[in-house]
Amino acid sequence: MRLSLSVLLVTLVLCCYEANAVVCPAVLTDFTAFLFLKEPAYKIELKRFPAPPEAYEAKLEVKRCTDKISFGNRVLISKALGKIVLKCAYNDIASLL
Repeated sequence: MRLSLSVLLVTLVLCCYEANAVVCPAVLTDFTAFLFLKEPAYKIELKRFPAPPEAYEAKLEVKRCTDKISFGNRVLISKALGKIVLKCAYNDIASLL
């Protein structure tokens, strides 16, 4: 399975694990930073979340792989995430009515 598809599937699981899930803004910010920031800037971004050093290193290792995805494909992944978030938000609003 290609890495970009794996990233998308993990994102789907994290963002829409139940029908009325509201996506946390920090998840969206982190995912966007993960896709588009360079590693030194992303390390600073990661410090917002308390985690063991092994978790930071593991995430940076995956980031090094995703950095090899072309910019155009990263934009497509980001657009797909946006559509998923909008769909989840629509379902949340519809369930309130």
